Amino acid sequence: VFAGPAAGLALTSAASFLQALIAFASFCLAASATYAINDAVDRKADATHPTKCRRPVARGAIGPAAAVAFGSVLGLSALVLSALMLNRTATLVLLAYFVMTLTYSMLLKHLMILDVIIIATGFVLRAWAGSAAVGVVTSKWLVACMFTLCLFMGFGKRRCELAMINNKDDAGRHRTTLTHYTPDLLNHLITVSAGIAVMTFLLYTLDETTGSAIFAKEHLFYTLPIVVYGIFRFAMLTESGAYSGPTEIVLRDKGILLAVLFWTAIALVVAYEKSVFGPEGLAGAFSWVG
Repeated sequence: VFAGPAAGLALTSAASFLQALIAFASFCLAASATYAINDAVDRKADATHPTKCRRPVARGAIGPAAAVAFGSVLGLSALVLSALMLNRTATLVLLAYFVMTLTYSMLLKHLMILDVIIIATGFVLRAWAGSAAVGVVTSKWLVACMFTLCLFMGFGKRRCELAMINNKDDAGRHRTTLTHYTPDLLNHLITVSAGIAVMTFLLYTLDETTGSAIFAKEHLFYTLPIVVYGIFRFAMLTESGAYSGPTEIVLRDKGILLAVLFWTAIALVVAYEKSVFGPEGLAGAFSWVG
C-alpha cells in the first residue's frame, strides 16, 4: 500500500501520510476478512497440513460460522472506513480487491496458474489503492515490477507447499492444484518468473522516458546485485521444505531480511535525497570531497 505513495514522494506530507495509513488499515481489515472466511472454507484441507492444522478453525477452536461472521464484520468495516475516509477510486479498488479475493477463496484457487496470477494481482491492487489514496498516478513500472515479483513469489509459495508436504496425495488433499503442479514444473515457472522480475526491474531503472522528474531512479540500477541475490536466494529456499511460504522466508531467513532492509534503505535515500540533502541531493552533500 505504501509503495505507490513512497515512489510518488507523497509520504513527506502529513496529510498524504495519514491517507496512506488509512488505506493501509483498510486493506489490513479487508485481507483479514478474506483470510477468516477462507479459513472456514478450507478448514478440512488445512487440517491435513503440517502447520496450517494449528489455525483456530482447522483445529476446532473457532467454529466456521463464527469465522465467517467475524470475516464479514471485518470486511464491512474495511469498506466503511475506506468510503468515509478515502476517495472514490481507492474505495473502488478496495472493493475490487475484496471481491476478487473472495472469488479466489471460493473458486479461482482451484484453477492452476490462474491461482498465482490472482495472488499477484492482489498485491498490484494494494499498490494502486495506496497511490489513489494520496492522489499519485500509479506508475506502469510499479505495476509491472510488483506483478512480476509477486508472480515469482506466488510460484515459490506453491513450491514451498510441495516441499513441506512431500507427498502428492497429501498435497492434493490440502490444495487441489498441487496434484497438477510438479516440482519440475514449478522450478521452471520460478526460473522464468524470476528472470522476468529481474529484467523488469532492470528496464525500469534504465528507462529514461519516465520518472526522472520525480527522483533519480537510474541510481537504483546499482542495487541490481541486491535484487538478484534476494530473488535467487528466495528461489533456493523454496526447495528446502523448511518454510511454509514467502512470508516465513522473508521473516525468518536473515539473508533475505537483510537484502530487503538494505535495498529499502537505499531506495528511500535515492527517492528522498533532495528532501534530506537539499536541492542538489547526494552530489551536493558530498561535493566537499572533490
